[in-house]
Amino acid sequence: MRLGQGAPAARVLAFGGYQPAQVVTNDDLAARIDTNDEWIQSRVGIKERRVAGPEESEIDLAVQAGGKALAASGLSSDDIDLVIVATCTIEAPIPNAAGRVAHRLGITAPGAFDVNAACAGFCYALAAASDAVRSGSATNVLVVGSEKLTQWVDPDDRSTVVIFADGAGAAVVGPSDQPGIGPVAWGSAGDKAEAITIKDRNSFLHQEGQTVFRWATTALHPVAKLACERAGVDPADLDAFVPHQANLRIVEAIARKLGADKAVVAKDIVLAGNTSAASIPLALSRMIERGEVRSGDLALLLGFGAGLTYASQVIEIP
Repeated sequence: MRLGQGAPAARVLAFGGYQPAQVVTNDDLAARIDTNDEWIQSRVGIKERRVAGPEESEIDLAVQAGGKALAASGLSSDDIDLVIVATCTIEAPIPNAAGRVAHRLGITAPGAFDVNAACAGFCYALAAASDAVRSGSATNVLVVGSEKLTQWVDPDDRSTVVIFADGAGAAVVGPSDQPGIGPVAWGSAGDKAEAITIKDRNSFLHQEGQTVFRWATTALHPVAKLACERAGVDPADLDAFVPHQANLRIVEAIARKLGADKAVVAKDIVLAGNTSAASIPLALSRMIERGEVRSGDLALLLGFGAGLTYASQVIEIP
């Protein structure tokens, strides 16, 4: 089954992912705060996560992931005319991340902008990239989700430090004869905006875990189904389901309600933690590397997080 007919069309040409070298296990955290491996795994499903060093910024992570996606696409830096970076953890918002990432990758004079839709950021950026290609505003787009969440997390707060991590994932989007990126289903729940906050530049990330859990496990599977409907795809025909890696219990709950029985479900959170806008492309890049998904497979993406924002679309695996 394909995503439908029509031209112009856009597709994902390649993915790339990058994680910092430092691994922090649950036992490492238990050595300094009041927690343990069983408590963490039973509540969020995480065994370990990656943490960037003080000298490694979200820009550095983005360059690594973006460079891998560009190399895998077979294109050169000269072929990219738009760069979009999804991030909610950038330390210095001016200048933006996209322009700096483009420059370091040797991409000359592209359109360049950032997207802050938190953990839904990659899906928002992917939709913008697809629309740019389909409208003729861009030919090839580099989309990056990059986060250094650990610089915004209280190292002594066990409710957040066990969850959030650092990493980046990227995709290259280009033109296609057949649609390879389905229409996005997106929205927001601003009435719940206070559930995930960073009050100011001197504050740490605060999350009302139970509020987010209830919202994610009750409100989001209809969004995922709507994305399938707009793409003309039955959930039963999906090969993969790649939701934001927020919490393993949330991932499994949404997957059960979706009805995508034959789809492999991304569970990258177990070894990567919650990397916000990076989590979906990072998970996909690793699934491709492990052979869990193949070229031509249909994957449903679902991003959701602070804002509260959400977005979902079906894509064809490059």
